[in-house]
Amino acid sequence: MDAQLNATTVKASFPGHSGDMLAARFDIPAGPVRATALFAHCFTCSKDILAAKRIASELARSGIAVLRFDFTGLGSSKGEFAHTNFSSNIHDLVIAADYLRQNYTAPSLLIGHSLGGAAVLAVAGDIPEVRGVVTIGAPSDAEHVLHNFDASLETIKRDGKAQVSLAGRPFTIEKQFVEDVQSNNLSDRIAAMKRPLLVLHSPIDQTVGVENAGEIFAAAKHPKSFVSLDQADHLLTKGEDAAYAASVIAGWADRYLPADKPRTDEVIESVRVTETREGKFQQTVLAGKHRLFADEPESYGGMDSGPSPYDYMSIALGACTGMTLRMYADRKGLELGRISVDVSHGKIHAQDCVECDHAQRQSNIRIDRFERTIHVEGGVPEGLNQKILEIADKCPVHKTLEASSVVATTLSAD
Repeated sequence: MDAQLNATTVKASFPGHSGDMLAARFDIPAGPVRATALFAHCFTCSKDILAAKRIASELARSGIAVLRFDFTGLGSSKGEFAHTNFSSNIHDLVIAADYLRQNYTAPSLLIGHSLGGAAVLAVAGDIPEVRGVVTIGAPSDAEHVLHNFDASLETIKRDGKAQVSLAGRPFTIEKQFVEDVQSNNLSDRIAAMKRPLLVLHSPIDQTVGVENAGEIFAAAKHPKSFVSLDQADHLLTKGEDAAYAASVIAGWADRYLPADKPRTDEVIESVRVTETREGKFQQTVLAGKHRLFADEPESYGGMDSGPSPYDYMSIALGACTGMTLRMYADRKGLELGRISVDVSHGKIHAQDCVECDHAQRQSNIRIDRFERTIHVEGGVPEGLNQKILEIADKCPVHKTLEASSVVATTLSAD
């Protein structure tokens, strides 16, 4: 796979601490990869939880490749969950970092959700290439996870293990798991981490209270930042909460990672659009040095992570109109205020089209209709209204949409 040209999510696997294969997904940006990130999921969750997918796709859009994997015995990974503990999760993270180091580049960014956040805090000091750490709803101490099975602690202590229900699923928790989390002192590791830290936490988190964020923040050295995920639940199950967290992480990481240079000196004249496979319709778009998303609204089964294809057509018409008018005003020395263009798209029957000619109106076909409204700040100079409309119609995209176009399609041999 050419990670420089394709924007996609590929499957990967590598042996974990026990030798069992761990299932992973690697979200690769369109264009050159500026850095890699390692994502640790929440306790008993998986790499495919909504928050992980949204964060990975947003970072990939900004040029950061993301490896997210299932810890031993969870999701699609092999092994026995009952035999794992917090220390083994840390070990799996170190192995995942080694996998990235050997096959791509070592992770510059660590991101952890819930107990995964505690794990990245614990391991950050052991991965020298890490330049930033992000936690989402993380406990300030790994022992916090024990509250999930308080009622079974005596049984675990007495019998060595017990089956508990977590998020409606049965899991076997062994005594060694309890003893391991009780023996890990996270505050000392946070203090010694010496990495920029971003703490994300919801003030209404009912699983890991927001006071944990305060304790993590207090233990960490500067630079450190805190962002409240207002009204979000612990798992960021609402798409808008996951998307917000993703955008915050991407923006914060820019300060600590190499600058994004999506294209090399190579001239590539085409626009490349590639499925991310994260969501039914989401596509990454590589246009020159720009990375974008295309998608459909949630009401159509999409993730609403970017404009729809017809939105992009409307954008093209609006942008071209504004640019054409500005070029005309500059050439004529006109004092024309700031220009904005509203464009809407719809389909109508040709017989209902006022702008169509007689022959078109006689047909029974449905046609695309773009409705364009031009705004000029401060108003249009007297006597220029008709000229502005005339020049707008000379916009190249306008002409393309009005004329018949030819789309030549080939199938690549590879």
